[in-house]
Amino acid sequence: MRGSKPMDALRTLPERAFRLRARLIAVGLCAVCFAGLIGRLFWLQLCTGGWYTQRALGQQLRDTVVPADRGKIYSADGALLAANSSCWTLRASPREMPEDKLALAAKGLAEILELDEAKLLEKFNDRRSNDCLLRYRVERETADALRDFCAENGITGVRINQDSKRWYPQGEFLASVLGFTNVDNAGVSGLELEYNDTLTGQNGVVLTAVNAWGYTLAQSYETELVPVEGCGLRLTIDANIQHYLENALNYAVQEHHVAARSVGIVLEVNTGAVLAMATTPAYDPNQPRVIADKAARAAVDALSGKERAAALQLAQQTQWRNKAVSDLYEPGSVFKLITCAAALDAGAITRHSTFYCGDSISVAGTRFHCANHKRHGSQTVTQALENSCNQSFIQIGARLGKEAFCDYFAAFGLREPTGVDLPAEPKKSLYYTADRMGPVELASCAFGQSSKISYMEMAAAVCAVVNGGRLMQPYLVKELTDSAGNVAYEGKPKVLSQSAGKSTAHTLASYLRSTAKEACQLHGLSDVSAVFEQYQVAGKTGTAEIGENRELNNAWYLSFAPADDPQYVVVVNQCKTKKSGYQMMPVAAEIYQYLFDEY
Repeated sequence: MRGSKPMDALRTLPERAFRLRARLIAVGLCAVCFAGLIGRLFWLQLCTGGWYTQRALGQQLRDTVVPADRGKIYSADGALLAANSSCWTLRASPREMPEDKLALAAKGLAEILELDEAKLLEKFNDRRSNDCLLRYRVERETADALRDFCAENGITGVRINQDSKRWYPQGEFLASVLGFTNVDNAGVSGLELEYNDTLTGQNGVVLTAVNAWGYTLAQSYETELVPVEGCGLRLTIDANIQHYLENALNYAVQEHHVAARSVGIVLEVNTGAVLAMATTPAYDPNQPRVIADKAARAAVDALSGKERAAALQLAQQTQWRNKAVSDLYEPGSVFKLITCAAALDAGAITRHSTFYCGDSISVAGTRFHCANHKRHGSQTVTQALENSCNQSFIQIGARLGKEAFCDYFAAFGLREPTGVDLPAEPKKSLYYTADRMGPVELASCAFGQSSKISYMEMAAAVCAVVNGGRLMQPYLVKELTDSAGNVAYEGKPKVLSQSAGKSTAHTLASYLRSTAKEACQLHGLSDVSAVFEQYQVAGKTGTAEIGENRELNNAWYLSFAPADDPQYVVVVNQCKTKKSGYQMMPVAAEIYQYLFDEY
């Protein structure tokens, strides 16, 4: 018996070791599990906590965007050109609508909103949906009618959210420059597109508490982030000059039966500031998709199907185009002003130079005539401009030479876009480089054919000719102001290059003043002559034939004043007319009367 005790003690040793190992393993497993839990909590709380927070908020809150107003646009003299008006966007939450009134809601809303009843009912029957758009930006009358209908019939789940839409209080005024916005209040054309990011404000938001099914809680709360209006623009455009320009152009379009609209530009010579710019007839930016031209609208309405859709799109794009910036044309005889300035500056001709105009002139086997086959005989530089003599300018171009001609063409900014702050300016004009220009091309380019440039390029080039050779970048925005009214940016004159000397400007001004006087006498424009004499207007007409049959003209009048110290350049044009450039001289006279008497 005494010997059994050691045996029992020996038997218990493995059991004790086993129990100890089991306990250690259990503790280790618990430690691993606990460490895993701690790691998981660390990951959830610190690493991915933001994601879960946002997910929870997304389930607990409904956010309603409060659109910000776009910045307002004013003219230089304070006229309000683009503003915002209140409207309402209508939405529905099908899961919140009474199931027994879905058919009634579809019928009533279809009548009020002029929508398809069957499609509305299909949307409302989707009980999983928490939001569907009914109509964008309706007027107060429609919103009130919808609100009254829902209240009278106990229909819930229809939301009427206050919104904002662009409004142009002046209607068609300055339409091609301002442009317009789409249904999302984003700029589509004009300044609205060019400065879209600047004009667009910061949207606000209203957060509303909802339950797990997306229903608004009976005791809900709302948190609002106030929207911030976009920056405003103050333009260089003077509203009064713009009115005079548009009225004069509209009258000329009707009187001369212009087929492809009329263009006008008024620039400050020494700064490049655009005081007025018009393409007429215009359109109403409040209803930009309505074709303003009655004849064009009737032609579209006479079609159907795909043909009508294509014709409508073309007509809309045509009326939206700002031809002053976007279109390229042969300048015709107004370009003789540039050729003459280049030749004078280069010393290729002087005030004593003479040229001969006979029946025709032959250049590398190609014969050129003056208009109507006139024979002007021996001519000075002044007479060549007064008579708009093609043969004389062919000789001037030849004396200048193709290398120098192309260099001045570039120096006056006629190859590249002007950089005016408007969209859709062509990346380059159409022109010959010296390596591609032969004697015939030089001859035709010298009197305004074969090259194609924009009206804005031509206006900027003339500013450079008469301001001492400084090529200025045209600009339209004078100031940007933030929502608090502080000036965030100020537009300033920018010199792009130096193109010619000062002496050229004085010499050319005297030639073109004589040219303007001669044109008035030749065409019996005594009233225009009096205005031009009073304000020392110097200018040149231009009549470029266009079209396959050359039956219609692109008729220009390009001028500046006063001749001894030019302050303004005025370009007026009518495209596709049977009239000549001198028909635009009365339009220029009206503009100068206002510029010097009132402005």
